[in-house]
Amino acid sequence: MANPYAFDMPSIIATKRDGGELSLGAIDWLIEEYTRGGIGEEQVAALLMAIYLRGMNSTETTAWTAAILASGERLDLSGLSRPTVDKHSTGGVGDKISLPLVAVVAACGAAVPQLSGRGLGHTGGTLDKLEAIAGIRVDLTNEQIRQQLSDVGAVICAAGASLAPADRKLYALRDITGTVESIPLIAGSIMSKKLAEGTAALVLDVKVGAGAFMKSEQQARELAAAMVDLGTAHGVVTSALLTAMDTPLGATAGNAIEVQESLDVLAGGGPDDVVALTVALAREMLAAAGIDDKDPAATLTDGTAMDVFRAMIRAQGGDLSVPLNLGQCQETVLAPVDGVMHRIDAMPVGIAAWRLGAGRSRPGETVQHGAGVRIHRRQGEPVVAGEPLFTLYTDTPERLPAALTALEGGWEIAAGPTDERLARRGDSTVRPLIIDRLSV
Repeated sequence: MANPYAFDMPSIIATKRDGGELSLGAIDWLIEEYTRGGIGEEQVAALLMAIYLRGMNSTETTAWTAAILASGERLDLSGLSRPTVDKHSTGGVGDKISLPLVAVVAACGAAVPQLSGRGLGHTGGTLDKLEAIAGIRVDLTNEQIRQQLSDVGAVICAAGASLAPADRKLYALRDITGTVESIPLIAGSIMSKKLAEGTAALVLDVKVGAGAFMKSEQQARELAAAMVDLGTAHGVVTSALLTAMDTPLGATAGNAIEVQESLDVLAGGGPDDVVALTVALAREMLAAAGIDDKDPAATLTDGTAMDVFRAMIRAQGGDLSVPLNLGQCQETVLAPVDGVMHRIDAMPVGIAAWRLGAGRSRPGETVQHGAGVRIHRRQGEPVVAGEPLFTLYTDTPERLPAALTALEGGWEIAAGPTDERLARRGDSTVRPLIIDRLSV
């Protein structure tokens, strides 16, 4: 245990506030003291804001990540008969990819220890989505995780209390202090958890665009490079895909509603973009795990991915025979004119879902599993006046006006045919779904 009097928070905060570099000793001290409760939330909140504004260099980011990793145990996955590989997304609107993806990759012979988080800001958390399933357990012991990986090949659960406990506290504090969109904080949070879970390989899905934390490709590349370097330095085979998040993924944003869409994908249907990204990430993960004789797309058509998903949910106490409940209060936005859906911006849809109750505004707040937005006409599709464009779901009718306000201006109908690939957003064309790949 470090000397509790070796450093002090006012000095550390002031150093970063003024653009200085935090020493390795100071970082180790503050993470250890914060983890054990020796530093107040308000002081760490101030430091997070200073880091958000001033940044951290690569040396600081490496030390920050290592200190969070050292705050707890590391899951030992050695001895499994399958190669281990995981995926992490930086978060986006409608990003339910983890749900079908873990089943696809496990159906191809890998073990996927998907230790996930809850919602940050306007992006939904995988655990929040999963908990829309009746009876599901997401708090598993390390032994239960190992056993399920051995038996099923896939698990989606919360990181145990012993894994990177410092990150759990920092993660919740970032969510409510406006400090989510910081490259060093994102890199440290993601990689400390992923390194703690003990996977041998890791694929990162770094979102780019108006609905992502990284708005520009330059930011996304910087974040991806930082995380690939951190993973590689710790002996984990790490690569990253840059993927577009200007428009929502799929046709849903929320919790239960995204689980429904994931089940559609696992049944061989679902939106083309969700299927395409699931398969692309699965191929990257299988390559990292050294599996080159399996076709991930086939698992969606032959039912093997669905079999794995059902086995995973059953192993965690979930019951897919119980209907997924959507919010009982609904509001539908109708098309005012004929034409083509020219654009749907991810951020307004994400904020609408959040305001409906799908996300949190303070730590520990309960999300509404039935809250969300269904998109009836996606970008590039024809629209007829009077038909539904969006349906909003919530169990709290008072939330509907603010959610509808958030959605205003976030979509546009154009007269005449529009090729989605050529649709314009200001001066830039719509990005391809998969922009680039980064590795060492």
